[in-house]
Amino acid sequence: MPNDVLIAIVDDGEPLREAMQSLLKALGFAVETFASAEEFLKFDRLRKVACLIADVQMPGMSGPELHRQLVASGNPIPTILMTAYPDDRVRTRALQDGVACYLIKPVKEDHLLACIRSSLGPSAATGQVP
Repeated sequence: MPNDVLIAIVDDGEPLREAMQSLLKALGFAVETFASAEEFLKFDRLRKVACLIADVQMPGMSGPELHRQLVASGNPIPTILMTAYPDDRVRTRALQDGVACYLIKPVKEDHLLACIRSSLGPSAATGQVP
């Protein structure tokens, strides 16, 4: 993937943010991380984000709420949600709201990469992402 494909990771857990950042950078993505949805919404390059990976449950605004706010504001960033506490109602609502993927932690690398590739569309995908 070219370094101009910017992926944002929003999770209140620092170890997960750092691990995902390392993985995605190793695959050639540009990555920015944020500890909260509120912090992400202040990002000066918000409109440059090609894919958002967000935790479902965070203090303050949740991942699904963040996705809904982005859509309502006219910035529907393809969003992948992840959670350690799966809930079928939350999953169903998130998918109905247009979330690209809903993954269960610990997230399997191949599932995450497939979701990213799907979110970016065929024109952005290269052979580097399975």
